[in-house]
Amino acid sequence: MGCGGSQSVPGVKADESGRKVFCAKLQKELPGLEEVPFEGHPLGQKIYDNVSQEAWNSWKEHLKMLMNEYRLNLGTKEAQEFVIKQMDEYFFGVGAAMPPGFIPQAK
Repeated sequence: MGCGGSQSVPGVKADESGRKVFCAKLQKELPGLEEVPFEGHPLGQKIYDNVSQEAWNSWKEHLKMLMNEYRLNLGTKEAQEFVIKQMDEYFFGVGAAMPPGFIPQAK
């Protein structure tokens, strides 16, 4: 980064275009995604327009947990639909549901 006073967020790759979004998840203006996820799906464009790279990185970690806890096979239509629903809730709803009995690992 140059001397322009902008701050980088650790672990977040800056959008090369400098595009910023008001992040629906984090409720602040941050660098946006570089490309539309799930191109051709309406949720992909909504995420691109309203979700920061930082929030997207958090989602990817949450998705790993969901895949492991629910033992999802993303090759099935049911698992794909579940993930899309969880993603919509994670970014634009009250948050994605945790698996029944889930206990986060201590760090």
